[in-house]
Amino acid sequence: MSKFFAFIYRMKYISRWSLMRNTRTENVAEHSYHVSVLAHALAVISRDVFGCDVDPGRVCAAALYHDMPEILTGDLPTPIKYYGADIKEAYKRIEKEAGVRLLSNLTEEMKSGISAAALDCDEKVISLVKAADKLDAYIKCCEEISAGNRDFEKAQQQTKAAVDAMDMPEVKYFIKNYLSAFSMTVDEL
Repeated sequence: MSKFFAFIYRMKYISRWSLMRNTRTENVAEHSYHVSVLAHALAVISRDVFGCDVDPGRVCAAALYHDMPEILTGDLPTPIKYYGADIKEAYKRIEKEAGVRLLSNLTEEMKSGISAAALDCDEKVISLVKAADKLDAYIKCCEEISAGNRDFEKAQQQTKAAVDAMDMPEVKYFIKNYLSAFSMTVDEL
């Protein structure tokens, strides 16, 4: 019996932003969905607007599994995860081991296909997924601040700086053409 997909479905029980007061709690499953949508969009922009050789489906699949290790590790808050080089490196090793452990729950016929999506990504795919991950965090910060939650002000500033530091044309294009709609009410949309 393979347990992999039962583990994947447990992502909905892992809360994000655990050190912050949230107006609406977000879990890892919905975050992974949002990152997948954004990563796919960034890949389409990369391919269709900037002429890069990238497969949006491949990027989307990688984004689906990007936080898979958190099923076993939980969502470690960013200030802890990046507190120092030693902690950052140790956590990367723990995440990699958690990913390998989860993938070991697949049937042999499925291992290479899912593993390729979850762990074996090229640099372009990784950069687009990381950009989508940061962009989703920035959108979350903006939503929280829009709802009157000042606890996200510093996170918003830091996340925006991280997004800007990526200096990716795909991200700049998305921000210019799509980001402002996230602050609209349902009637304005």
